[in-house]
Amino acid sequence: MKIKLLNAALFQLVWLCAVLGAANGRPWLGPLVLLPVVALHLLLSDHLRRELRLLALAGVIGALFDTGAVLAGVITPQAWLYPPPLSPPWMIALWINLAATLNVSLSWLQGRPWYGALFGAIGGPLAYYSGARLGATATLPEPGGLLLLALGWGIVTPILLAIANPRGGTHAP
Repeated sequence: MKIKLLNAALFQLVWLCAVLGAANGRPWLGPLVLLPVVALHLLLSDHLRRELRLLALAGVIGALFDTGAVLAGVITPQAWLYPPPLSPPWMIALWINLAATLNVSLSWLQGRPWYGALFGAIGGPLAYYSGARLGATATLPEPGGLLLLALGWGIVTPILLAIANPRGGTHAP
Protein backbone atom coordinates (compact mmCIF):
# COMPACT_ATOMS: atom_id res chain seq x y z
CA MET A 1 0.00 0.00 0.00
CA LYS A 2 2.83 2.42 0.81
CA ILE A 3 4.39 1.93 -2.62
CA LYS A 4 1.07 2.75 -4.30
CA LEU A 5 0.70 5.94 -2.27
CA LEU A 6 4.28 6.94 -3.06
CA ASN A 7 3.68 6.22 -6.74
CA ALA A 8 0.52 8.36 -6.77
CA ALA A 9 2.24 11.21 -4.91
CA LEU A 10 5.22 11.18 -7.27
CA PHE A 11 2.85 11.17 -10.25
CA GLN A 12 1.22 14.34 -8.91
CA LEU A 13 4.59 15.94 -8.24
CA VAL A 14 5.80 15.37 -11.80
CA TRP A 15 2.47 16.53 -13.25
CA LEU A 16 2.58 19.77 -11.27
CA CYS A 17 6.23 20.42 -12.10
CA ALA A 18 5.62 19.81 -15.81
CA VAL A 19 2.48 21.92 -16.05
CA LEU A 20 3.58 24.76 -13.79
CA GLY A 21 7.05 24.70 -15.32
CA ALA A 22 5.59 25.07 -18.82
CA ALA A 23 3.24 27.79 -17.62
CA ASN A 24 6.07 29.77 -16.02
CA GLY A 25 8.77 29.58 -18.68
CA ARG A 26 10.52 26.53 -17.21
CA PRO A 27 9.34 23.72 -19.51
CA TRP A 28 12.43 21.66 -18.63
CA LEU A 29 11.28 21.27 -15.00
CA GLY A 30 8.82 18.40 -15.59
CA PRO A 31 11.21 16.22 -17.61
CA LEU A 32 13.98 16.96 -15.07
CA VAL A 33 11.82 15.89 -12.10
CA LEU A 34 10.61 12.87 -14.05
CA LEU A 35 14.13 11.41 -14.31
CA PRO A 36 14.59 10.41 -10.63
CA VAL A 37 10.94 9.36 -10.42
CA VAL A 38 11.38 6.97 -13.35
CA ALA A 39 14.70 5.76 -11.92
CA LEU A 40 12.99 4.92 -8.62
CA HIS A 41 10.09 3.30 -10.44
CA LEU A 42 12.44 1.07 -12.44
CA LEU A 43 14.51 0.27 -9.35
CA LEU A 44 11.38 -1.00 -7.58
CA SER A 45 10.03 -2.90 -10.58
CA ASP A 46 10.08 -6.68 -10.78
CA HIS A 47 9.66 -6.46 -14.55
CA LEU A 48 12.33 -4.03 -15.73
CA ARG A 49 12.17 -4.82 -19.46
CA ARG A 50 8.39 -4.64 -19.57
CA GLU A 51 8.38 -1.34 -17.69
CA LEU A 52 11.06 0.16 -19.94
CA ARG A 53 9.05 -0.91 -22.98
CA LEU A 54 5.87 0.55 -21.48
CA LEU A 55 7.51 3.89 -20.68
CA ALA A 56 9.01 4.15 -24.18
CA LEU A 57 5.78 3.20 -25.95
CA ALA A 58 3.75 5.56 -23.78
CA GLY A 59 6.12 8.38 -24.74
CA VAL A 60 5.73 7.61 -28.45
CA ILE A 61 1.94 7.16 -28.21
CA GLY A 62 1.66 10.37 -26.21
CA ALA A 63 3.79 12.35 -28.65
CA LEU A 64 1.63 11.16 -31.55
CA PHE A 65 -1.63 11.74 -29.65
CA ASP A 66 -0.72 15.27 -28.55
CA THR A 67 0.71 16.19 -31.96
CA GLY A 68 -2.61 15.07 -33.46
CA ALA A 69 -4.50 17.16 -30.90
CA VAL A 70 -2.40 20.21 -31.83
CA LEU A 71 -2.97 19.59 -35.55
CA ALA A 72 -6.72 19.28 -34.88
CA GLY A 73 -6.68 22.60 -33.03
CA VAL A 74 -7.78 20.99 -29.77
CA ILE A 75 -4.76 22.10 -27.72
CA THR A 76 -2.00 24.68 -28.06
CA PRO A 77 0.73 23.74 -25.57
CA GLN A 78 3.58 26.01 -24.61
CA ALA A 79 6.27 25.00 -27.09
CA TRP A 80 9.75 23.91 -26.06
CA LEU A 81 12.57 22.49 -28.19
CA TYR A 82 10.29 21.29 -31.00
CA PRO A 83 8.25 23.59 -33.23
CA PRO A 84 4.45 23.23 -33.27
CA PRO A 85 2.61 21.02 -33.99
CA LEU A 86 5.05 18.55 -32.44
CA SER A 87 4.32 17.64 -28.85
CA PRO A 88 6.80 19.34 -26.51
CA PRO A 89 9.01 17.22 -24.25
CA TRP A 90 7.23 18.40 -21.11
CA MET A 91 3.99 16.86 -22.42
CA ILE A 92 5.73 13.64 -23.47
CA ALA A 93 7.08 13.47 -19.91
CA LEU A 94 3.48 13.48 -18.68
CA TRP A 95 2.70 10.37 -20.73
CA ILE A 96 5.78 8.58 -19.39
CA ASN A 97 4.76 9.70 -15.91
CA LEU A 98 1.30 8.20 -16.40
CA ALA A 99 2.80 4.94 -17.67
CA ALA A 100 4.77 4.63 -14.43
CA THR A 101 1.45 4.40 -12.53
CA LEU A 102 -0.26 1.73 -14.63
CA ASN A 103 1.21 -1.25 -12.80
CA VAL A 104 1.36 0.42 -9.40
CA SER A 105 -1.18 2.98 -8.16
CA LEU A 106 -3.48 2.36 -11.14
CA SER A 107 -3.05 -1.42 -11.12
CA TRP A 108 -6.72 -1.72 -10.08
CA LEU A 109 -7.56 -0.92 -13.72
CA GLN A 110 -5.71 -4.01 -14.98
CA GLY A 111 -8.05 -6.53 -16.55
CA ARG A 112 -10.86 -3.96 -16.58
CA PRO A 113 -10.70 -2.32 -20.01
CA TRP A 114 -14.08 -0.61 -19.66
CA TYR A 115 -13.00 0.98 -16.37
CA GLY A 116 -9.78 2.00 -18.08
CA ALA A 117 -11.73 3.56 -20.94
CA LEU A 118 -13.99 5.44 -18.54
CA PHE A 119 -11.07 6.52 -16.38
CA GLY A 120 -9.21 7.81 -19.44
CA ALA A 121 -12.28 9.47 -20.97
CA ILE A 122 -12.79 11.47 -17.78
CA GLY A 123 -9.25 11.91 -16.46
CA GLY A 124 -7.53 12.75 -19.75
CA PRO A 125 -9.64 15.78 -20.67
CA LEU A 126 -9.64 16.94 -17.04
CA ALA A 127 -5.83 16.91 -17.05
CA TYR A 128 -5.69 18.97 -20.26
CA TYR A 129 -8.31 21.38 -18.98
CA SER A 130 -6.55 21.75 -15.61
CA GLY A 131 -3.20 22.26 -17.33
CA ALA A 132 -4.74 24.92 -19.55
CA ARG A 133 -6.26 26.69 -16.54
CA LEU A 134 -2.82 26.74 -14.92
CA GLY A 135 -1.32 28.32 -18.06
CA ALA A 136 0.46 25.39 -19.69
CA THR A 137 -1.47 25.92 -22.91
CA ALA A 138 -2.32 29.11 -24.74
CA THR A 139 -6.05 28.38 -24.85
CA LEU A 140 -8.62 26.28 -23.01
CA PRO A 141 -9.94 23.33 -24.99
CA GLU A 142 -13.39 24.03 -26.42
CA PRO A 143 -16.27 21.65 -25.52
CA GLY A 144 -15.91 19.85 -28.87
CA GLY A 145 -12.19 19.49 -28.26
CA LEU A 146 -12.82 18.06 -24.81
CA LEU A 147 -15.12 15.48 -26.38
CA LEU A 148 -12.39 14.53 -28.87
CA LEU A 149 -9.91 14.24 -26.01
CA ALA A 150 -12.39 12.07 -24.08
CA LEU A 151 -12.85 9.79 -27.07
CA GLY A 152 -9.11 9.54 -27.67
CA TRP A 153 -8.27 8.90 -24.04
CA GLY A 154 -11.09 6.37 -23.80
CA ILE A 155 -9.32 4.41 -26.54
CA VAL A 156 -5.69 5.00 -25.58
CA THR A 157 -5.99 4.18 -21.86
CA PRO A 158 -7.03 0.52 -22.34
CA ILE A 159 -4.28 0.18 -24.95
CA LEU A 160 -1.69 1.46 -22.49
CA LEU A 161 -3.08 -0.89 -19.84
CA ALA A 162 -2.75 -3.83 -22.23
CA ILE A 163 0.85 -2.84 -22.99
CA ALA A 164 1.51 -2.45 -19.27
CA ASN A 165 0.35 -5.95 -18.47
CA PRO A 166 -0.47 -8.08 -21.51
CA ARG A 167 -1.96 -10.80 -19.31
CA GLY A 168 -4.51 -8.35 -17.93
CA GLY A 169 -3.96 -9.21 -14.28
CA THR A 170 -2.80 -6.90 -11.53
CA HIS A 171 0.88 -6.38 -10.96
CA ALA A 172 2.57 -3.92 -8.66
CA PRO A 173 6.35 -3.70 -8.53
